[in-house]
Amino acid sequence: MTALPGWLWWGLMPAGLALLLHLFHRRLRVSLAAPRVPIARSLKAHGVSGEAVTIPTSRGRRLAGWWLPGEGRGTVVITHGWGANRELMLPLARPLQAAGWNVLLFDARNHGDSDADTFSSMPRFAEDTEAALAWLRARPGMAEAPAALLGHSVGAAAVLLAASRRDDIGAVVSLSAFAHPDGMMRRWLAGKGLPFFPLGWYVLRYVERVIGHRFDAIAPVTTLPRVRCPVLLVHGRDDRVILPEDAERLFASRGETPARLHLLPGDHDLSRHIEAELPELLAFLEAALAERAGEPA
Repeated sequence: MTALPGWLWWGLMPAGLALLLHLFHRRLRVSLAAPRVPIARSLKAHGVSGEAVTIPTSRGRRLAGWWLPGEGRGTVVITHGWGANRELMLPLARPLQAAGWNVLLFDARNHGDSDADTFSSMPRFAEDTEAALAWLRARPGMAEAPAALLGHSVGAAAVLLAASRRDDIGAVVSLSAFAHPDGMMRRWLAGKGLPFFPLGWYVLRYVERVIGHRFDAIAPVTTLPRVRCPVLLVHGRDDRVILPEDAERLFASRGETPARLHLLPGDHDLSRHIEAELPELLAFLEAALAERAGEPA
């Protein structure tokens, strides 16, 4: 039997049920929307050298960004996490710039100072990451220059997705990534006290339909094995937002990808402990991009 199209099912649905589903979907979108945290201070106020830039992205939207020039060692494109912004990534950007790296930071759509869009999702974070790369590649002398991606949380999953589709990335640093969106959504549902069957299952399928991607296709455990450059997976042992078990599951999925797992003290945002790990992070980037250029590490 041929399945009826969605619009016809909706037309055959009793009006009361259709209204309830409409209200439920609207409430769900509000609950899942990322909070917008404004940029509090300029680069100058932070004492950081650089410039504000505007980056075109998908659907005619524009992203607000900061370009921090280094000494030509290469460029690190940084993707923040859900509900964050580029300013919150400055504690990582500053030491990278001081070590000679160019740094490109941007606000994803619906975040910071960037344009609004209909919804946020991890694949849209990946689209915005690739838009930032396109902006970088269009700059004079940057078409073939070494580039690395660094992301936090949802941003980490996004840079793994973006890197899995490209050949021009020299290294990826993933901070506090989840292994699979299904696990994240199940934890969110449990926190709301919603039973998985049938309501939670329906929510997951609805979110997949809205974002236009099956979770299995975009999950980091699926994309990591497709990344062709070295990957550093960093995760806090005390993370209660995304448990360390996710990092171990992700690392186990690496396949032929040259990935390393580094568990360190700290919670989800890692801000209090990442400074002590900067020498290892910088050494990883240096070695990965030197290897890509065919130079001794």
